[in-house]
Amino acid sequence: MIYVLAIIALIMVVGLFYTVRTHRAFSTRNSEIDSEIHDNIRRHPILLNPVFLTYIIAIAVVLIYIIYLSFS
Repeated sequence: MIYVLAIIALIMVVGLFYTVRTHRAFSTRNSEIDSEIHDNIRRHPILLNPVFLTYIIAIAVVLIYIIYLSFS
C-alpha cells in the first residue's frame, strides 16, 4: 500500500514540475498572434485532438471490459 502511495506522490510531483515548466514557457512568450496550425491537424482535426482521443480510448477500454465480463 505504501508503494502505491509513493508512486502516486511521485506522479503528482512530476506533474507539478511539468505544469510549472510549461507555464513558464508560455508566460515568457508574449506574442499576440497564434502560431500556425500544423497541416496534419488541419486535415484530421478530430483524430489529432487529445481530448477526443482520450474519450475514444476510454470508451474502447470500457467496452472491452464489458465484453470480457460478459464472456467470463
